[in-house]
Amino acid sequence: MIRLRVNGKAASFDGDPEMPLLWFLRDRLQLTGAKYGCGMGLCGACTVHLDGEAVRSCLTPMNAVAGKRVTTIEGLAVKGDHPLQKAWEAINVPQCGYCQSGQIMQAAALLAKKPKPGHADIDEAMQGNIWRCSTYQRIRQAIQQAAGVKS
Repeated sequence: MIRLRVNGKAASFDGDPEMPLLWFLRDRLQLTGAKYGCGMGLCGACTVHLDGEAVRSCLTPMNAVAGKRVTTIEGLAVKGDHPLQKAWEAINVPQCGYCQSGQIMQAAALLAKKPKPGHADIDEAMQGNIWRCSTYQRIRQAIQQAAGVKS
């Protein structure tokens, strides 16, 4: 039995320990914010936090989360009012929105480590998150707004 905490609540899993965390979150817990993108950890659509670190849930097996804390976009802020979520909306970052939860979770991990990131910090942290809508500048601007950093 694998025991963990998801968005502050106790959870357990008694199945294939190699099953990706993404499927546990989406199929078992009905937390569908993390998306399946490439299945190889390259796009970032499935990004969640594992003990505060951004990880690709499509590559993270359930046996690696035993005794750990998982935070999904649904658990980032109870009312969906995290500074990043507010900035994303204010700046109108998303287009289709498919990759946005992964983008926000990656950015939240960055701000937790570096509360006032510069352009290079943001570019480095976000480079593993791919999006097709080309809102790169708006994403950077939203991260800076959430951090209270002028662009």
